[in-house]
Amino acid sequence: VQLQASGGGLVQPGGSLRLSCVGSGSTLDNYSIGWFRQAPGKGREGVSSISGSDGSTYYLDSVKGRLTISRDNVKNTVYLQMNSLEPEDTAVYYCAAGIQTGIADGNWYMLTDEMTAWGKGTQVTVSS
Repeated sequence: VQLQASGGGLVQPGGSLRLSCVGSGSTLDNYSIGWFRQAPGKGREGVSSISGSDGSTYYLDSVKGRLTISRDNVKNTVYLQMNSLEPEDTAVYYCAAGIQTGIADGNWYMLTDEMTAWGKGTQVTVSS
């Protein structure tokens, strides 16, 4: 599967963006999909994921209530709706297919391996 992420841009604090991750070469229906971000000078951070087995969704604590992950199987697309954006959300956002995600010992996990497919990133900048 190949992925193409888009939808980033410059937005003021409190604004909204919707990121899209379009799949090609294979349907995304059965894949667990994750959104990651990397801010300047920081490591990659998992933001949200959606399970391919049961559609369960998971979020980083700092984005809960503001970001929503969803999938449209007809369009072969996974979305990340981002509301009430904060300057701390500024980063390059990446989507990935073929991750492992769920809850273990009460903690959310999102794991990638050499088989994970990555899309090119899309820049999100939150600034006034």
